This record gives sequence, structure tokens and C-alpha cells, in this order.
Amino acid sequence: MPTMSSTTPDLTPDYDALVQHFDEFATAEVTPRVQRMESSPHAVERDLALLMAEQGWFGATIPQEYGGMHAGHLAKTLMIQSMARASGAAGAILQASQLPVSMITHFGSDEQKALLLPQVASGDTLLSIAVTEEDTGSHVLGMETTARRDGTDWIIDGSKVHIGNSHIAHVHCVVARTASADTAGSRALTAFLVEHDREGLTVEPHRPALGLHGFSFGRLSFDGVRIPEANVIGEVGDGKDIAYSSSILYGRPNLAAVSLGIHEAIMECTTSFLEGRRRYNGTLADLAVLRDRVGAMKSRLMASRELAHRAVHMLDHGQSCDEKLINSKYLNHKWAVESGQDAMELHGAHALRTDYALQRLWRDVQHTYSPAGTGEVQRQRLAETELGVPPVQWSERLAAKTSLFLPPSTAA
Repeated sequence: MPTMSSTTPDLTPDYDALVQHFDEFATAEVTPRVQRMESSPHAVERDLALLMAEQGWFGATIPQEYGGMHAGHLAKTLMIQSMARASGAAGAILQASQLPVSMITHFGSDEQKALLLPQVASGDTLLSIAVTEEDTGSHVLGMETTARRDGTDWIIDGSKVHIGNSHIAHVHCVVARTASADTAGSRALTAFLVEHDREGLTVEPHRPALGLHGFSFGRLSFDGVRIPEANVIGEVGDGKDIAYSSSILYGRPNLAAVSLGIHEAIMECTTSFLEGRRRYNGTLADLAVLRDRVGAMKSRLMASRELAHRAVHMLDHGQSCDEKLINSKYLNHKWAVESGQDAMELHGAHALRTDYALQRLWRDVQHTYSPAGTGEVQRQRLAETELGVPPVQWSERLAAKTSLFLPPSTAA
């Protein structure tokens, strides 16, 4: 069992072994695919997702009783971080697969857990989470997709956008409106399991975005999609709590891990370039003015890593850490972008070459800003902890289900 103290997220040999395992996989399976993914932005990378699923990684936080790794959030962060360092798209595929696991683990019925969690842990079933809508964005209570009762079934109509793994998921965890916010308030939403082959569900054609080529985050359209009562996650009216808790406990740290992995790749790319570029009687790396910029990048990277690892370490140990999870997501993106800008400038015109990795990293990191809440949303949440009534602390409320003390394992 890892013997990390409760005050430091320093990695023990157990975690170091995991990182080595993740890095070896990234070198063997992810890096060789990057150029193909970049040259085919209209294609969805399915093979890599299946390979990661076969490793059992989508079940990183699933309890062993359901066949999961039960490795914890720090192990999950290290996993996503390693993949994102090799490819932002690979990190995105992995992180998006983890988010709906939170919904089922924390709110699913015994039957739903017994059915789905083993399938996810084995890699046979991939999940997505469908909450965001075109016109409402982060305003979850403003969503317009509806679900209405029809006998013992529910019928869903509407659409969702920016759905991570939209084109490879077998089951979508969908949050829809089941009552008016005017009458039901925060109990106006409900979460549902919607299988990908349900009649009336359409996955719109994949459209490439600025970065993360190979990763699909598309649109789902629901036209009278009928599902049984057994597909309700939690209780009717739990949708807002399910969406918010999964976003804080999984969405924020997962995206922080993607930003961190890309940040590390930006640093590696920059130092390699500066050390290999001859100037005057040495290299660019010898110039004091450039070393100052690299020092600033290193400082941000160290702080980013500390924030990301400490927050999930606390989550694994059942400590209240919502603020730290939120702040980690916010600052990991912010600092990765700042270091990316430094890197672009340090490279000069070389940074603009489409056959050079830096421009890919720069494009990819832009995608970690909006999901699970923009920077403005994160700052609003942080302000709530200082002003007015503090928000629900999901890391406290769900502590019994987020605390993981078993040792991590490289076994699938």
C-alpha cells in the first residue's frame, strides 16, 4: 500500500512503477499514432481507445468488486498525464471516459453498477457524459433537452453538444429536464442511461476542431428516444447534483491532468530546441535572457504538478478538497497556456511549422479551458467559498465513495 503522508503528494515507488508503465505504453502505442491522427483530423481514433480500454484503465477508480483497478484518483491523474504528454487527444479520450464512471459509482442503482461497471472495467463498454447544450453552456439549469414520462418509460427530446467520446461510446449518461425550474428549482433535472443504438438517437457526423485531432466531442440529437424506468440514474430530480458532483470530483482533476501532460510536453519540446540550436559560441540555452523565460516556465510547471497531485491525493484520502480540485483545473490550464506562449516566442518562426510538435501542443491546450466550466466559472465557484453561503462540498458528501486506500497496480 502507498505510504504517502497526508501532507505531501510525493510519489512512492508504487506510483513510480505505474508512471513507468504508463510511459512505456505511451511510447509504444500513442506516439506512433500522433502523426496519423494529425494528418487525418476528420477521423476518430478508435483503435487507441480500445487499446487503453483493454488495459483496464477506464476502470481506474472502479472498485475491485466490479473488476476495476481501484487505483484511486492520483493514479488516474498520472495515467491521463502520461497519455496527454504524448498526445493531447489520447489524454482527452482517457479523461472523458472516466467522468461518467462517477455518475454510476456515486448515484447508480445496485443493478446499474452490477451491469455496467464490470463492462467498463473490462473495456467492453465505453461511456460518455452528455450535459452541455449549444445555447446554455455551463448554465446547467437552463438546459432545454427534455425527458417526459410515457407509461413506465421515458421519452427524451433535444440535443447535446461537446460530448467527449461521442462517436465511440456505447452508453451515454444524459442529463435532461424533467420539470420546470420555476416549480422544481434545482430538482428540475434527471440523469439517464441511453444506449448508443436506441431508436431516435443520432450521433451527428464528426467535425474536426482546432486541436485534439482524433478525439471526438460531437453532437447527440434525441428525437423521441424511448428508455425504460430502469435507466434513470439515481432519483428523479437528482440530475443537477449528479452533473455537478461528477464535474468537480472527476471533470476538474481530469482536465487538470490533460493540461499538465501537455504542459510537460511543451517544456520538453522547448528545452530540446534551445539546447540543440547553435548561437554564437554556444546554444540558445546559454543565453541568460532565454534562460529567464525557461525558468518562468519551469516555475509554472512545478506549481501545476503540485496543485494537480495534491488535490487528488486529498480526494483519495477522503479530505475536503473541492476548492483545490477547482483551482487545479483553473490554474493548470492557465499556466500551461502561459508557458505555451513563452514556448512559441522562444522558438521564433520555427514554432509555426505544421510539421513541428509545438503548434499541435498549442492547439491542444486550448481545449482544456471550457469543459467542466470556463475560467470565469471556476473563479465564481472559488469566490462562493469566501463570500456568502459556501457551496456543497462533494468531496465531503461522497467521501466514503471517493476514498481509495488499496495499492495501485499495473495489472489490467
